Amino acid sequence: MSMQSNSSAEIIDPRFAPVADLLGSFAKQDPGYSAQLAVYHAGVPVLDLAVGPDCTLDSLTGVFSCSKGAGAMVMGLLVQDGVLDLEAPVALYWPEFAAAGKASITVAQLLSHQAGLLGVEGGFTPEELTDSRLAAAILAAAEPVWSPGSTHGYHALSMGVFMEELARRTTGESLQQIYARLIRIPHDIDFHLGLPEELEPRYTNVLAPLQGPPAPFMDPFSLLGLSVNSTAGFEGPEGPGYDFLQIPNVRAVRAGGISSLGGVASARGLARLYAAASTGIQGPDGSIAPPILTAATQAALSSERVFGADRCVGTETAFGIVFMKPTPSNDFGSWRTFGHDGTNGALGYADPAYSLGFGYVPTRAEEGGTASRAGRLSTAVRQVLLAQ
Repeated sequence: MSMQSNSSAEIIDPRFAPVADLLGSFAKQDPGYSAQLAVYHAGVPVLDLAVGPDCTLDSLTGVFSCSKGAGAMVMGLLVQDGVLDLEAPVALYWPEFAAAGKASITVAQLLSHQAGLLGVEGGFTPEELTDSRLAAAILAAAEPVWSPGSTHGYHALSMGVFMEELARRTTGESLQQIYARLIRIPHDIDFHLGLPEELEPRYTNVLAPLQGPPAPFMDPFSLLGLSVNSTAGFEGPEGPGYDFLQIPNVRAVRAGGISSLGGVASARGLARLYAAASTGIQGPDGSIAPPILTAATQAALSSERVFGADRCVGTETAFGIVFMKPTPSNDFGSWRTFGHDGTNGALGYADPAYSLGFGYVPTRAEEGGTASRAGRLSTAVRQVLLAQ
């Protein structure tokens, strides 16, 4: 298949050639398609590919809620180090959070989309979202929109606020600082919560779909409207406005690295993050380093906490601690899988059952789910391994 010329060399392990061919077929069928795919197996890179006119192997772009996966890794390290107890009340670490009847909400409930603290009527301002200390103070005083623990709904933006405030309260550092110091830098992971200015030349704007039905009306006072901050927006190149797909294209968002949606990555970075966390990755001497997260920590984070109809998005979802879990309508891995997708169709996950770290990043936004390109590629990877 035709590949872009890149400064990095593509990788195709012959065993995974059918997966590479599938990616190439997407580009042949759709001239507007550009994407990266990377896969690690047992800590070793087996695929690192880019297709299409709008990206290279070294391109970076917004990965939206895949950012939550990087934030969740930090939560995992805090749990692993005994700094954060998932079953403790949030108010133990964040006393102001006890206001408005929230004293009994546990960390696990908060981080598995059960708290009912979706946002605020009128929306957070861009300043409040890019400095999550401001948003955290507002949410700490807020009343839940449902009885905490009684149901679940996707906290699209506030989940990042929760993670960042817990990191600050328990360590005195920002989540972004912890992520860089303990995960990104020592493991050479091309996934950034806070894109440095010197890497801006590698950034490729997220592109809107070429065609499709107009977006349906979103009531700003609905649960989904609150969750995605639909009454506010971000200051873009042409002034303030609300277009969710354009949010990472705002420099302030990707510079701040909001852990709900401001991460910037390559597919290689996504796959390497999950491989480093779950299996460990191969070092220069050929040995596999220990994983960032112990088996016990991986189990604590990936154990399914909620499953069923999501009060916000209206479809079936499942979550562990922050991480998404596979469902029949989004069947991206085994029951042991933990990861997260993004609203642009990006997907990153670890699947301990297959010793996989997977990353897929399209340049132009597309749909997710089992039948999506990411879902089909994920299935193809597992089929290769099962056939061996």
